[in-house]
Amino acid sequence: MTTHNDDVDWDRWPVSDYLAENYREVHASDAAVIAHHSAFFRSLPPGRIARSVEFGAGPNLYPLMLASAACRSIDAVEAGASNIAYLEDQICHRLDASWLPFHALCRRLNPEVPATLAGALAPVNIVHADVRTLPPAAYGLASMHFVAESVTEDFAEFADFCRAFVRTVRPGGHLVAAFMENMPTYRIGPASRWPGCPVTPATVTEVFTPLTRDLDVTHIDVDPTLPDYGDSGMVLLTGVAEAV
Repeated sequence: MTTHNDDVDWDRWPVSDYLAENYREVHASDAAVIAHHSAFFRSLPPGRIARSVEFGAGPNLYPLMLASAACRSIDAVEAGASNIAYLEDQICHRLDASWLPFHALCRRLNPEVPATLAGALAPVNIVHADVRTLPPAAYGLASMHFVAESVTEDFAEFADFCRAFVRTVRPGGHLVAAFMENMPTYRIGPASRWPGCPVTPATVTEVFTPLTRDLDVTHIDVDPTLPDYGDSGMVLLTGVAEAV
């Protein structure tokens, strides 16, 4: 039986296990994503984007740091209660020291990132909402990291999430994203099971070509320092939104 997004209780996402497995140090794959995205954000004038969205923010803070170089306001939109609680704790109260090396790398690769971690996260607004309910054409830039392929087993629903992602941006707005490559349904921590939809650079290109122009899709090899989720690396994307 195929698992769809609405079949899952996302309020129970295991934040502590996820962070322990993926973000307590800067892995080689993180550095590769940050380098790729930093080059993209360096192409935009500082503060050029009035309002951007992190589409399905989760507890990963480095995409928000990257966006701070070019975006005056960043909506971190997330549906899961546990992820929202973590974001609120981090951004409104205290920051885990483990994010400092991520910030240092983001700033080294793009000096327009604010000088402190707190400063880089100051533009962030936490929005507790289903990304599929976001109004169309509300943003000048949309960013998405490991969301559409990690919330469903159904390829058609994956494509629907990608269309919803593009639709949040005005035509001519900017897109930047990262996907796990060929990741099946996966486990976080000792027991929890979550739906995955295996995708490749070719399938990502297939989905986004009708929705974008100036599309660029690249691949990162699998990172042996990360848990074996069954993936074969990552797929990175930049592009410009067309009308959807």
